Amino acid sequence: MERERLTPGRIRNYTCEPGMHQCFKWDTDSPRLAVRVTASGAKSFIFEGKLARRTIRRTIGDCAHWTIEDARSEANKLKVLLDKGIDPRELEREREATKIAKLAEKEAKERETKERQIYTLRALCEAYVRYLESLGKKKSAASASSAFKCHVFTRPKIADTLAREVTSKQVAALVRKVQESGKERSAGILRSYLSAAFNAAKKAPLSPKLPAELIDFGVEHNPVEAVPTLAVVAGERTLNAGELKAYLSHLGDALPDHALRLALLAGGQRIAQLLRAKTTDYDPDTKTLRLLDPKGKRAKPREHLLPLAPKAAALVAGLVVRAKEQKNPWLFASHGETLMATETPGKRAVEICAAMESEPFNVRDIRRTCETMLAGMGISRDTRAQLLSHGISGVQATHYDRHDYANEKRAALVAWEARLDEISTGRKSAKVVRMKRKA
Repeated sequence: MERERLTPGRIRNYTCEPGMHQCFKWDTDSPRLAVRVTASGAKSFIFEGKLARRTIRRTIGDCAHWTIEDARSEANKLKVLLDKGIDPRELEREREATKIAKLAEKEAKERETKERQIYTLRALCEAYVRYLESLGKKKSAASASSAFKCHVFTRPKIADTLAREVTSKQVAALVRKVQESGKERSAGILRSYLSAAFNAAKKAPLSPKLPAELIDFGVEHNPVEAVPTLAVVAGERTLNAGELKAYLSHLGDALPDHALRLALLAGGQRIAQLLRAKTTDYDPDTKTLRLLDPKGKRAKPREHLLPLAPKAAALVAGLVVRAKEQKNPWLFASHGETLMATETPGKRAVEICAAMESEPFNVRDIRRTCETMLAGMGISRDTRAQLLSHGISGVQATHYDRHDYANEKRAALVAWEARLDEISTGRKSAKVVRMKRKA
């Protein structure tokens, strides 16, 4: 083993011997230090020693970047480690592992900070509203958005909590505040929408039908499930014959009034479904109006056909002419091609109620009044369900009952118009037909 005192000049002039891949020149000042030179001319400082009879060799660094003094200092440090029985390679691995762990910890903290800013309950609510909109459930989306904005986003401490860390107690606090303010129905609606949002995020990883953006929320359980459901208090308000007569007399020729009149003549139809009707949904030959009922968990809206009685048919025919003159597709377009807002007829009904100076009522009460009176006329429960598009589901309705109930619905609506004529004029109509209840 050739040794000599290494100097910058000697290191610079040192070359690999011909036919060799690498050669070593050992230092006299630091016996464990050497310069290694390869056939390509690359030079580096190395350290070599023994630990438990095993040779330990470590590369200190490139000679172009290390001075001989720094190399000797590093070699001495490595020798001290060997003298203490410490393998410098293991020490280096431990240091590298520590470095990697710290980096991973830093990245995890940064990722968690980012998640806490992005995947909050607020963001989950907004994502769920977008999901409803993508399904074409605009009314539900608007209702959910309103519930979240009024009752969740106003509580930033909870709204900005990481969605997967929201607790049942926090959900209960949100619902309780709404309920204690006297808005029991709103509290129930809020709970329902929150539960639906969490369930969607929970199922998203395994359901291709749900949007991928819900997966990143990492929701594994639904905290709303532990919060008891709120019983919906059924409405009881119905109009008597005198009130219904006054209501009819207040309906004018404005478009919202036409919507309210058609809803009434058609047996108490939902305003939202009527407002979505297009001119192409009316068949003038059969005088049948086609509505779409998206309520419930249907993949696509259910077709709801209404074989209209004479007055309702004449009203729709007039609306079709009006729409075609304005060159828009909707029966109820308030301005050009702008569809009338679903709240507009409801507000008009409240105005009429105020003008009548009666006990408060709304469009839902009008619908309840229609069904109550239809039942009193002997219209069967099955026919009323078909006429008002109630929750028609179950094995029988879904797979076996293919009867369209067109004749039953038409007869019921003819009898209903006659009953309304009787109420508005005060004269008994010969057209009123008593429908026998089915056994």
